[in-house]
Amino acid sequence: MSRPIVALVGRPNVGKSTLFNVLAGERISIVQDKPGVTRDRIYADVDWNGRNFTLIDTGGIEPDSKDIILSQMREQAEIAINTADVIIFITDIQMGLSDADDKVADMLRRSGKPVVLAVNKVDNYQKMQLDVYEFYNLGMGDPVAISAGQMTGIGDLLDEVVKFFPDREENEEEDDRPKIAIVGKPNVGKSSIINKLIGKKRVIVSDIAGTTRDAVDTPVVHDGKEYVFIDTAGLRRKNKIKEALEHYMIVRTVGAVERADVVVIVIDATEGVTEQDAKIAGIAHDRGKGCIIAVNKWDLIEKNDKTMNEFKRKIADTLSFMPYADMIFISAETGQRLPKLFEEIDRVIQSHSLRIQTGVLNEIMTEAVALQQPPTDKGKRLRLFYITQTGIKPPTFVIFVNDVELMHFSYTRYIENKIREAFGFIGTPLRFIIRGRSEKESGLS
Repeated sequence: MSRPIVALVGRPNVGKSTLFNVLAGERISIVQDKPGVTRDRIYADVDWNGRNFTLIDTGGIEPDSKDIILSQMREQAEIAINTADVIIFITDIQMGLSDADDKVADMLRRSGKPVVLAVNKVDNYQKMQLDVYEFYNLGMGDPVAISAGQMTGIGDLLDEVVKFFPDREENEEEDDRPKIAIVGKPNVGKSSIINKLIGKKRVIVSDIAGTTRDAVDTPVVHDGKEYVFIDTAGLRRKNKIKEALEHYMIVRTVGAVERADVVVIVIDATEGVTEQDAKIAGIAHDRGKGCIIAVNKWDLIEKNDKTMNEFKRKIADTLSFMPYADMIFISAETGQRLPKLFEEIDRVIQSHSLRIQTGVLNEIMTEAVALQQPPTDKGKRLRLFYITQTGIKPPTFVIFVNDVELMHFSYTRYIENKIREAFGFIGTPLRFIIRGRSEKESGLS
């Protein structure tokens, strides 16, 4: 079940980034007392009373600004509004109600999305109560008084937000068609791939990076099986500031990845793998999605017998956190190897949902421990008692040990590699939870 997406929206300098950092539990967004300092939309996973959601921080909206950076930030905020399930509209009691707040409110009303109005910087509610009432004039419902800086009123705000989340039962979709998100930097050929697969131009394609305005769901039938492809992109760019353009895709990517079973990360062969590709791939990896790396425009590369291996090596170095992902070299223009994409998708779907019997897992772990002794620290040796699989999508395993501190990351990776050797798990990350248990509890004393 995908997480709802909640966007923080408001004018510059009303405290969006401060609130974001409070909710995210760490200082992620840059906070500075200067309008327009949050130029990047940053996201984090938040849990409130057992309800999980993805929080998006946006640049401030200046509705009438001609400043090129502020206009870029406005467009980024518009993407967040379109992508979000619920919007937190943040205003500033110290600045008071402004014409810009009215214009932002109009924009939010037109979106048709649920909006929770937060009045920030209410450091003393008793003294500021009448000033809070002024924000009823926005026509956005009851304002929730908060102070992000003093961390007051946050619980009341989140209680209002989660009211708009669908019930868990309602959110369970009947649609069991595999959902494939096509993600990547602007202009790598995401839309062209889908167009080639369906044989017609449903998604607008242009040489201008980011011309796909909205995520589009496209059903594709292959060998009698139906798949749903989710195309993602940014906005039309109105200037050539590369930095701002690169930020457009983040919310689109997060939103699409949340809904997907498999994520196809598209890399431009003519540009090579980049740090931006790693950021995009990291979103899919962090969310435990099945992944395929598709190198597009392979027809444009001059090749010899070493070209593909060299390219694979560079991708493996840059995307070192996902060695499990298979690579496929394609051309959306010529259709080269595109049918093979479906074979890869089917393999990844199978791996992502694979369950292994507990007895078999423990045989593999026992053999692995015999081949390579667990580490010791100050004379105490790590002991692995038991392993069991507790979930799928992604496959998740719990290992019971005598001392959690002794279970070093490298030994966990060793156990993971042994499991992969036995069962493949192509294209899917594996999750490991390490739990402590005494030898007496494990029946070994």
